[in-house]
Amino acid sequence: MKAPTEPYDLCADPQADRAMEETNLLTQVGAGDRRSFEELHRRFSTLLFSSALGILNNREAAEDVTQDVFLQIWEKAPSFDPARGKAATWALTMARNKAIDRLRAAQRRARLREEAAKEKMQDQHFDDRDSLQNALTQERGSTLRAMVEKLTPEQREAIQLAYFDDLPYPEVARKLDVPLGTVKARIRRGMQRLRELLGGKL
Repeated sequence: MKAPTEPYDLCADPQADRAMEETNLLTQVGAGDRRSFEELHRRFSTLLFSSALGILNNREAAEDVTQDVFLQIWEKAPSFDPARGKAATWALTMARNKAIDRLRAAQRRARLREEAAKEKMQDQHFDDRDSLQNALTQERGSTLRAMVEKLTPEQREAIQLAYFDDLPYPEVARKLDVPLGTVKARIRRGMQRLRELLGGKL
């Protein structure tokens, strides 16, 4: 008589088994096992890269983040606590955080470059006290003052303090109780308008 076969285990959970395997691998990585680290790298590399790429939208940057995260995994594996979550979730969280940090840093650098460019433009075109003061002492000084009156009250007030009263921009901002960037913007627009009114002679 043929022996009955073993019933199929309906309770088997491949995902749970995989999670347990990855937990064990990460535990071994924490003990310094390089073979386990290589296997974990094989399992996680695509997942972590995809996560970073989705945030950064740049393959080279995502590759750098993935490499950095695996270095973190090697260094921080001893601190992994399986009671707080899966190994894959732990690694994925690090990848997302690292990618977000990199994105924010890139955005900050872009803002700084933009602000530096604006500052340079302002220094070159809109912060020329000598040109304005010279114009005031020449015959068309009265004309220039009349043109200033055609500016908006905000522009006129900022230019009055910065050029006629010879106050530095931070002091103008303090007196007007507005941000420094607002003062610069008002003066920039006011100077543009003055140049238009004077036919570009200022």
